[in-house]
Amino acid sequence: MRIFKDFNALDEIRNPVLTIGTFDGVHLGHQKILERVNQEAAQIDGESVLFTFYPHPKMVLFPDSSNLKLIQTQNEKLEKLSRYGLDNVIVFPFTREFSRLTAVEFVRDYLVNRLKVKKLVIGYDHQFGKNREGTLEFLKSVSDVYDFEVIEIPAQEIDEVNVSSTKVRNALLSGDVSLAAQFLGEPFELNGTVGRGDQIGRKLGYPTANLIIESAEKIIPGNGVYVVKVRLSGGEWNGMMNIGFRPTIGTDEPIQRLEVHILDFDGDIYDQEISVQLLSRLRDEKKFNSLEDLSAQLKRDESTARDFFVSELH
Repeated sequence: MRIFKDFNALDEIRNPVLTIGTFDGVHLGHQKILERVNQEAAQIDGESVLFTFYPHPKMVLFPDSSNLKLIQTQNEKLEKLSRYGLDNVIVFPFTREFSRLTAVEFVRDYLVNRLKVKKLVIGYDHQFGKNREGTLEFLKSVSDVYDFEVIEIPAQEIDEVNVSSTKVRNALLSGDVSLAAQFLGEPFELNGTVGRGDQIGRKLGYPTANLIIESAEKIIPGNGVYVVKVRLSGGEWNGMMNIGFRPTIGTDEPIQRLEVHILDFDGDIYDQEISVQLLSRLRDEKKFNSLEDLSAQLKRDESTARDFFVSELH
């Protein structure tokens, strides 16, 4: 998969078959569209193209009112896209100036004159351009003039998977990582590096890796305790994770922490890159009367987590 971040650096793309969108999460609905783009490209000995944007348009147009968090970082999105057979991804820098382009200007200047698009695959409710005037009807009205084919993915085909990026975000914020995984076609993932904590977990018999997420745009699931799968450079382990403010310990700085206890693992992984897949939610975060009570609960959490992984094997 070729990635272009500058329109001026575009190599020639053979018989482009293109779709447009932010594709945050690359969920099941997005995957259906990509599958169709690849099929249409194969029919004309062409190349499939996703025209996507960074930053997310809402973050540019509504920076003060938008508290939008993304399901994926840009790197996570590109990695997932690479698994769906796409030939090309154009990551276009979204700006206020670009947002003022009319739909006609965008189609004429970018899709036709620059890309020489042959087919445009579009969802039934997709809109783009200034005042969202780039509707399916508009595209059909200009396709003959500019000599490209418009392929609509009908409502029933999109709606049958009944998913949107908003639904994925809402599931994650409520802690329902199992539902989010159904929408995404795979578990939700957090990637980062292991930072140094205050060693309290170790004193409780449950040492934790303090996960540091670099991107402030990345969505963090609701506070609670989760069953997780952990990937390190040395392999893959089962684990459990707490997301929250550690109310039992209490600090002057209420900072949300992402703490992972890796089962049956003992090693120094400070500053290493780590990937955590959230598989199931165990419970809410709660305040215990003592560290002893917290330690007893962690033992129960561990037992439940181990049972989860045993059941997954059968």
